[in-house]
Amino acid sequence: MQQRSTLIPVVIALLFLFFVVCPATHAAESQVISLKFSTLFPAMHKVALLKADWCKEVEKRTNGKVKVDFFPGAILTPPAQTYDNVVKGIADIGETFASYTKGRFPLLEVIDLPLGYKTATQGTRLANEFYKKFKPKELDGVKVLFLHTAGPQDIFAKKPITKLEEIKGLKIRSTGTSAAIVLALGGAPVGMSMGEAYDAIARGVANGVVGPVEIIKGWKIGEVVSYGTIYGSRHTNAAFVIMNKNKWNALPPDIQKIIDQINEEFIEKQAKLWDELDKEGADLLAQKGGKLVTLSKEEDARWKTALKPILDEYVNNMKAKGLPGDEALKFCVEYLKAH
Repeated sequence: MQQRSTLIPVVIALLFLFFVVCPATHAAESQVISLKFSTLFPAMHKVALLKADWCKEVEKRTNGKVKVDFFPGAILTPPAQTYDNVVKGIADIGETFASYTKGRFPLLEVIDLPLGYKTATQGTRLANEFYKKFKPKELDGVKVLFLHTAGPQDIFAKKPITKLEEIKGLKIRSTGTSAAIVLALGGAPVGMSMGEAYDAIARGVANGVVGPVEIIKGWKIGEVVSYGTIYGSRHTNAAFVIMNKNKWNALPPDIQKIIDQINEEFIEKQAKLWDELDKEGADLLAQKGGKLVTLSKEEDARWKTALKPILDEYVNNMKAKGLPGDEALKFCVEYLKAH
């Protein structure tokens, strides 16, 4: 009898472990981490499709432990509010261009300067190397997954622009540094997102748009313009893919490592894609009877001279903020020369 009463507490303890502790442990191990990814790119744009692949790759390599719900077309966060909305946790992961909020990311704006970019691959690699070296404090509120740039930016309009006199007074959709470039060249910047550019040009609110050749197809701009102007001091736009810092810190170290590895791979995938999209845009423009105009050597020198003050202004503005703008600019110029 005494032996039976001794066994009862043991049996109860074992039952407790089996029915309470073990299921709880199993539930914790099998709990899926759900994240929301917001991008400004339309659902069928190839940049959006690539980010959808990123989401699938995260789920695949974490064996389903992380599931990322994808929200394209700015339906979750407007482009200019993406950074703040990621900080607030409205989106866990977000993608947008820094130029939508000029002045918010001052040191990073060096990437957008008219430095003479030739490809998106060149710009994307520079952007990530720049971030690794300078780690701008303006991005400290989030976990930076990776950066990328669009292709070199051209000026597109219904009529050819071959000299400065032909751009004077034209209303051109532009944001951030591209607006400063349009102004320096004598045009009139019209601020709006790329998603608004098509209707603006079609309705005559804008006469043209600044962007990579990719927009001819990706944003259907080829339906409302016929010419693009290529010049030697072309700039680009830096975009970032960022994550809410608390959500990142809450991820297990092994999952963080997996995502970091995926990010490194997607830097190159994104760079390659932008260059492919630029080629598709150029091909489509030609098919529609449009033309990419390259400035003469003499005219190109005039444009470069007109844009030089933008570089000087950047350095001076950074100096006033106590930021190493001169070092940042020198780093970018030397990188582009070497690569």
